[in-house]
Amino acid sequence: MTIYPLILKLGPLALTGYGVMMMVAFLMAGYAMQLELRERKLDEEYAADIIIAAVIGGLVGAKLWYVVVSGEWRALFQRGGFVWYGGFFGGVVAVLFNGWRLRVPPRWTMELTAIALPVGYALGRVGCFLVNDDYGIPTTLPWGVKFPEGLPPTTVQNLSRMHVAFPPGTNPLDLVAVHPTQLYETVLMLLAFAFLWRLRRHHHAMGWRFGVYLLLAGVERFVIEMVRAKDDRVAGPLSLAQLTSILIVLAGVVVMAKLSAPDAAELPTPARLTPRPASP
Repeated sequence: MTIYPLILKLGPLALTGYGVMMMVAFLMAGYAMQLELRERKLDEEYAADIIIAAVIGGLVGAKLWYVVVSGEWRALFQRGGFVWYGGFFGGVVAVLFNGWRLRVPPRWTMELTAIALPVGYALGRVGCFLVNDDYGIPTTLPWGVKFPEGLPPTTVQNLSRMHVAFPPGTNPLDLVAVHPTQLYETVLMLLAFAFLWRLRRHHHAMGWRFGVYLLLAGVERFVIEMVRAKDDRVAGPLSLAQLTSILIVLAGVVVMAKLSAPDAAELPTPARLTPRPASP
């Protein structure tokens, strides 16, 4: 199967599939939090506060991480060139800062974002597929895909630069089918979202579910990296993302352990989350 980038022409403007799916991802993540706030009978507008902060911090963090790691400063002004872990850390900083500004304790925000992050990530990976970025190593499986205009195209020459070995004499311009790892991640993280949604009535301390998310996200990314075409293997066969995944998993285990016991008393509802009186 051969896939080309999805680009929507709107007069002089060009909107990529990545841009569309990023917008959808943020909207659906916000909607998931809105549903939970509604179920808890809390102010649903805090979901919008989180999403706005996450958009700004996430996009800035994702781009800066890529630029710093790759050294390609020109990528600041190019499409593509976003790293999820950079976006995750940038989004976390921005969301927690915004929560502090609104006097919402971090554990409330952690509990709410535990369901937003996996669904947002899953949909964002569809955008990576539509822009032909972040694909896997060569495969002969029936669902292998070729990206002739990918970032970069899936040619023997480009894949060789990502430490993929080919038989001697292989034509460097040959187009190769690769694992659609973007879609693998979409499926896995939608399953994680479904599991975390079922945990919304857990009996642990507020924020415990965020630790579960970190554990699932770290394991998922570590496994997917095994079939990703990468040029950043920094510790033997391990990529930078895998090393980061290990830290994310450890952080998740710590959060789960620290917050495993139920809160001794019901946490007071922050003023920002108190439902506003209906207009007369």
